[in-house]
Amino acid sequence: MGDVLSTHLDDARRQHIAERTGKILTEFLRFYEDQYGVALFNSMRHEIEGTGLPQAQLLWRKVPLDERIIFSGNLFQYQEDNKKWRNRFSLVPHNYGLVLYENKVAYERQVPPRAIINSAGYKILTSLDQYLELVGNSLPGTSSKSGTAPILKCPTQFPLILWHPSARHYYFCMMTEAEQDKWQAVLQDCIRHCNNGIPENSKVEGPAFTDAIRMYRQSKELYGTWEMLCGNEVQILSNLVMEELGPELKAELAPRLKGKPQERQRQWIQISDAVYRMVYEQAKARFEAVLAKLQLARPAMEATIRTDMDQIITSKEHLASKIRAFILPKAEVCVRNHVQPYIPSILEALMVPTSQGFTEVRDVFFKEVTDMNLNVINEGGADKLGEYMEKLSQLAYHPLKMQSCYEKMEPLRLDGLQQRFDVSSTAVFKQRAQIHMREQMDNAVYTFETLLHQELGKGPTKEELCKSIQRILERVLKKYDYDSSSVRKRFFREALLQITIPFLLKKLAPTCKSELPRFQELIFEDFARFILVENTYEEVVLQTVMKDILQAVKEAAVQRKHNLYRDSMVMHNSDPNLHLLAEGAPIDWGEEYGGSMGDSGSPSVPEAATHSEKRRRAKQVVSVVQDEEAELPFEAGSEPLSPASPDSVTELRGLLAQDLRAESPPPAGPLLNGALSQESPQPTAASEASSPPASPLRQPPPGKAADLEPPKPSDQETGEQVSSPDGCPPIHTTTEDSAGVQTEF
Repeated sequence: MGDVLSTHLDDARRQHIAERTGKILTEFLRFYEDQYGVALFNSMRHEIEGTGLPQAQLLWRKVPLDERIIFSGNLFQYQEDNKKWRNRFSLVPHNYGLVLYENKVAYERQVPPRAIINSAGYKILTSLDQYLELVGNSLPGTSSKSGTAPILKCPTQFPLILWHPSARHYYFCMMTEAEQDKWQAVLQDCIRHCNNGIPENSKVEGPAFTDAIRMYRQSKELYGTWEMLCGNEVQILSNLVMEELGPELKAELAPRLKGKPQERQRQWIQISDAVYRMVYEQAKARFEAVLAKLQLARPAMEATIRTDMDQIITSKEHLASKIRAFILPKAEVCVRNHVQPYIPSILEALMVPTSQGFTEVRDVFFKEVTDMNLNVINEGGADKLGEYMEKLSQLAYHPLKMQSCYEKMEPLRLDGLQQRFDVSSTAVFKQRAQIHMREQMDNAVYTFETLLHQELGKGPTKEELCKSIQRILERVLKKYDYDSSSVRKRFFREALLQITIPFLLKKLAPTCKSELPRFQELIFEDFARFILVENTYEEVVLQTVMKDILQAVKEAAVQRKHNLYRDSMVMHNSDPNLHLLAEGAPIDWGEEYGGSMGDSGSPSVPEAATHSEKRRRAKQVVSVVQDEEAELPFEAGSEPLSPASPDSVTELRGLLAQDLRAESPPPAGPLLNGALSQESPQPTAASEASSPPASPLRQPPPGKAADLEPPKPSDQETGEQVSSPDGCPPIHTTTEDSAGVQTEF
């Protein structure tokens, strides 16, 4: 690898790459500085005027679920340095950075991980054919002929490959198809989370950055959606540079690569990754410097905006009226002929899979709460409630249980419309809808938690608890239906704008864009940082099509398509005290209701637990998904009940009442998640009894539990960070089922 890089990336070429990168960054950062003032003004104006959005009925977590492990298990990773497959112990912490350890022993001994992978911008491939096709297309003239050795051989039929257009690739494989499906769902969740890297609570820096990206690409005649708007600001900026720099380097270096096709492919992947790392470091330094400069100037800008807010608004409205008078006739004709006829088709294509996904969220939530209720009845009231609620609280972050919801978005197609409106991919819409699904699921779960916690303060009996859970479930479902409708309507409006606005701007550019500079004289010099002609022009174009979009979504709601509520249906203060409940401290179900149970069936958390013991438990790493997760023993039925049907609710109430009267005997053995656990050694110390008998992830090494922190993933999309082996001797085990077995193929 070193010879390849030293040959093709010598000092002269590295200097050229740095200069080319610097030029692109300078041009972009000029757009960013311009957009920062506009975003700051819009944010402050928004705070004063408000939005008028309907009030959400569900609560949302103000304290996120940190210090949790989303998934843990073993997989085989291909080592490119020695071209061997190694068995790695892998886990995904709450921040969704895939962490790879030498083995489970290394993890338990707190040996630094082998790698931490940030998956923003990556795609998951489940077959070598898919991968070889992408690699072949990335370097023309290197497609492998039949009979030639491919760039990679997989020892099993179940590979998982993380592919990136510029950064290095990661190769994994599993022993069974079930493992492949499980890891695919987990890694896709990592990608979905990491792609959404710009914080939504960033009201100035975030909008300024995304608007600057759009303006910069439009200045290069690139309109429409962009697939590589993935990750945090520095990752996106690196992708932006590579979008221009990559083809230039490929044209220059591809003819100089030597060897067989697969060897030239391997060389290009190494070169591209090295260049990407160089670009990332340069982009990081430049962006942070400009951001620091803008943040220093922000107080003075805010003071100007507060003093002259009315004058700035008046000046902007005057500018907008002049631009509107100029472009309105052309824009209306363009909308009428090229956009308006297609809005219903685009909306229908979006509504079907999105609404199916949100319905699935509702069904999964209903089933999980119902199964929990049935198990609480059969297991003796509230004794197991803490354990079940601890699991339910993490439902939205359970990749496997949420997979059926996310899969509903996969059929999304804009057949015939995608090319017309220059939509490169529907992935951005799928991912956004899936994020909304996860948020709404978590809001429903958290609202249910809060209401149930309030009810438990009354000390209900087992029968009263059962009825309370069912009543709270129905109450939360009504709130979910309302919020789900509001979220979907907003998503449809935003998606329609995201599809149609770039198309309109591209259509109008030849006749309108060249005339925009003459409107600059209408802006007072003191307000030039907060009002831009280009932004005002886009707002006017947006207004020309917005009324048609609003009308289309309104008609869909009036017709009750896909369970959308009409805009006139507003739930004001339907639960005035509910939001006050959310102001309290986060609920610790395991702490308050004995989430960890000993074999005797009694809560293992003593009332007089010491402060250090509570701290130790709080630091425990709890896996949301386990390798061998048992099903709940008492299911609602062989066919899932549909919460949308009134008959199913009646049937469920009868079933619950019947179970209450039956007084079924307790299970013969200890239960894990409501199922009979496998035979396991009995705890030998009181400290061990305070943890549920689950995977080793639930019970860190003695004396080190309080110090365990999930490793934070690097924000560097270049991927792997290999820890230094100095001072850390390799750990080898020979146990057949140990995570530390080093397997070679």
